[in-house]
Order: sequence, then structure tokens, then C-alpha cells
Amino acid sequence: MDIVPEWTWSTTLKEIVDITIVSYIIYKLILLVRGTRAVQLLKGIVVLIAVWAVSYIFELHTLQWLMNQLFTWSVVAVFIIFQPELRRALEQLGRGKIFTVGTNDEDHTVNERINQVIAALHLLSGRRIGALIVFERETGLSEYIESGIQLESSISTELLVNIFIPNTPLHDGAVIIRGGQIMAAGCYLPLSENPFISKELGTRHRAAIGMSEASDAIVVIVSEETGQISLAIHGQMVRDIKEESLIAKLHEELNPKMKKKTKDRSFFLRKKGERPHG
Repeated sequence: MDIVPEWTWSTTLKEIVDITIVSYIIYKLILLVRGTRAVQLLKGIVVLIAVWAVSYIFELHTLQWLMNQLFTWSVVAVFIIFQPELRRALEQLGRGKIFTVGTNDEDHTVNERINQVIAALHLLSGRRIGALIVFERETGLSEYIESGIQLESSISTELLVNIFIPNTPLHDGAVIIRGGQIMAAGCYLPLSENPFISKELGTRHRAAIGMSEASDAIVVIVSEETGQISLAIHGQMVRDIKEESLIAKLHEELNPKMKKKTKDRSFFLRKKGERPHG
């Protein structure tokens, strides 16, 4: 009589463990391809599966045969199309990182990164050297990273300043930062088409607003004409933002532990002497 309950609990426990492991693997795979072109390819695969399901349900034999032929070669196609992501996954597996719990940046690490960027902005602003720095967040920016020169280097004040020195190969474009790395420089960003943007703003500022409209990225701009530092987020811009306000906002947005329960719009409206645009 005791065999059935024992078998039932044992089976249930195994199923829970099985589902948990599979779910975690799927979650890590999603994190792996997030922000890459593979996301768009996955959407295409989902559409093909939906078409196959429709052909099966409504017995559309010709279409079903065509989809079956397509799926026959899809295994090979997946390995070819997702080769960069698969290589990255194997590299992380070899380092033992793919199954580590994904934690956000530690406080001291985030502080150091922000300090390096702030120091670079201070030097660039003082010399009136134009700059455009993008902080990637949840929305992947791999498409824009690929438009520039990939660096994948540590964040440092000296490197950031040297990148934006006029007449150097990488100065005319944006720097994109992901986590603790400068992923690329000389990147092309989408220009905002907002007709209400001030006519005073040039291409660099329009690109910053456009990037903040197309993603949840935080964009910092240094004007080469005035040396003013501006901040763009969620399609809005604060021009000539004070250093204290910029540091506070970067900490708030880049360090989840310091995230306040306030809307971004209220941030822009409550800052005295700082004018929001867009």
C-alpha cells in the first residue's frame, strides 16, 4: 500500500526537477541571443512553425509537404545561422558562466564605471570635444554595435577621451557601453524624426534622442560648440545637466539597487535650471 504514494511523490519530484532545469536552460538561451540578430531569426522560425500548424490543421497537403521539406534542412540551417551564438554559448560553458545565476552589477563595480565615464565627460566638456556615449540596458544594441568598430575593452577615462579626440578614426560616431565593456566606437545611431525637437540641436543630439526613442538606452552627449553635457532617455533630453544630477541619474538607472520608484518624466520636470526637450 505504501508503494504507490512513494512512487507518486518520487515521480512528481523528478518532473519538477526536470521542468526546472529545462526552463532554466531556455532562460539562459534567451539571454544569450537577446540583443542579437538571432532574435529576428527566431521570430521568423516561429512564423514558419505557425504556418506548418495551419497547414496541418486545415489539411493543406501541398503547403504541409513544402514545410516538411523546409524543416528537413532546418537543422543544418540553424547551426549555420546561429553559429556566433552557439560559439558564444560553448565559450561560456567552458568558462562555467552559462549556468551561473545572472546578477546585476555590484555596487562598487557600477560606481567605478560611472566614475570613469564622468571623469572623461569632465575632460571632454572642458576642452569642448564632442562626444556621444550610449549605455545599453535591457534592449540589445548589437545591431548598432556592428555598425562601428568593435573594441570590447574595459571602461577607462583615458580610452574614452582618446576615442573622441578630433580627426581620429573613431571620433565621429557613438561609443556603446555594455556592462563593464566599451563594446564599440564610431557607431551609427538612428536620428530622431520628432518634429518638435529644437532647431538648435545638431546631428549628435538628434542621434542621442533617436537612440533613446528606439531603445531604453541612456545616452550622454557633450556639445563640441558649448561643452555642455546633456542626457537623453526615453525620447527626452535634459540639456546642460548638472554633474550631480547626471551622476545621480546614472546610478539610479544603471544600479537596480538604487532604482527609485519614480517615473522618468518626473525626473525631467523636477530638475530646476535643466530644460527637457523632445
